[in-house]
Amino acid sequence: MKFVVSGYAIKDDIVNCRSGPGTSNNIVRTYKKGTQVTLSCQTPGTTIGGNNLWDKTQHGSSSPSGGGSSSGYCKGVSAASLNMIKVFEGYEPNVPPVGYGHLCQTTGCKEVKYKFPLTKETAEALLKDDIPNYTCLGNYLNGNVKLNENQWGALVSWVFNMGCGAAQSSPLVKRLNAGENPNTVIASELPKWNMAGGRFLLGLDLRRKEEVKFAQTPSNKQAFPNCE
Repeated sequence: MKFVVSGYAIKDDIVNCRSGPGTSNNIVRTYKKGTQVTLSCQTPGTTIGGNNLWDKTQHGSSSPSGGGSSSGYCKGVSAASLNMIKVFEGYEPNVPPVGYGHLCQTTGCKEVKYKFPLTKETAEALLKDDIPNYTCLGNYLNGNVKLNENQWGALVSWVFNMGCGAAQSSPLVKRLNAGENPNTVIASELPKWNMAGGRFLLGLDLRRKEEVKFAQTPSNKQAFPNCE
């Protein structure tokens, strides 16, 4: 699946772009720090730093997503955040989505390295393996945004549920990047994500309320832009 995206200014010293979304593809273009890059889409590719999304630029070349963003944010979540996601997703040892919400990428979920049926222990291990793919929000926020571990955990739970593409194009990201208070933005924006297929779903509504409540739990431990 590809997601329509916008763009950013390169913040790393150099970002190499390749002919396709993988490290085995040839480098075809190099962007220097400060270059404004326009993106046409994102597509899955080689996983780097727990993130498998690659950006396709206006020149048709690809680079690992996040070349314009802070890289010091948490690629995981706290134990309390993980437990919250486990409760929301529910445990399934065999039937997709398996474990705690793992979306199978191959027939029979062959990419999963754990033996089926999954135990609760291996299901949790799989969830921990999956979580970095849903910390993609860190690629879309500027370095002026400050999120503690509970705000971060709530937002990762939301992205786990709704997807990176939906998160990136959301008003929530725009408001956070504009400097609004994270708790205010989260309390205002997350409850809007309670529908699927144009229908209100009570389960989603309850999940959003719990995520807001969790985000508003005070913590002095920062998760973005730097992981403490």
